[in-house]
Amino acid sequence: MSYFAVALARTEAGWTGEELDLDEVHDLEALTDVLRDLTGEGPGPALLLLEEDDEYVAVVRADGGSRSLAEPRVFLSDERAVLQSDVAAMLWEERGTPDEDDDDDEGTPPVAQPVGEAGLLADLGVSADELLALCAEEGKLPADVLTDVCERAGCVDVLEGLREG
Repeated sequence: MSYFAVALARTEAGWTGEELDLDEVHDLEALTDVLRDLTGEGPGPALLLLEEDDEYVAVVRADGGSRSLAEPRVFLSDERAVLQSDVAAMLWEERGTPDEDDDDDEGTPPVAQPVGEAGLLADLGVSADELLALCAEEGKLPADVLTDVCERAGCVDVLEGLREG
């Protein structure tokens, strides 16, 4: 599976970011360290925004700067990604593996089930309900969801610059 992953952080100078290679990140703790390093001593937030093969969106939020002990918060637009993607499994590692549904309605496509903290972007202009609605919107690709989130948070220019770079 291929993915696009960026780390974005709000610093005193504004938003900054970098594209991430998650093949070199082995667990959520290491990812959190990478995110917090972007904020320096500032309070952040620092975000991982990820979309993989137009299948799902993942957002990880780390607050409090490089010395914070606060736990990162995680949101996945579809819990099935944990079963299909090593990256999603790594992000969701401490929260357990979802049960595979025994779908009795063969031929009926399964419905994406978001998991995690949908409200993790509320102070950045995207409420829990809005994030869930963006993820559920018919025809909206994960990349479009990330763009909408960044537009509301004020960091779309950084995201677009990383996509083009």
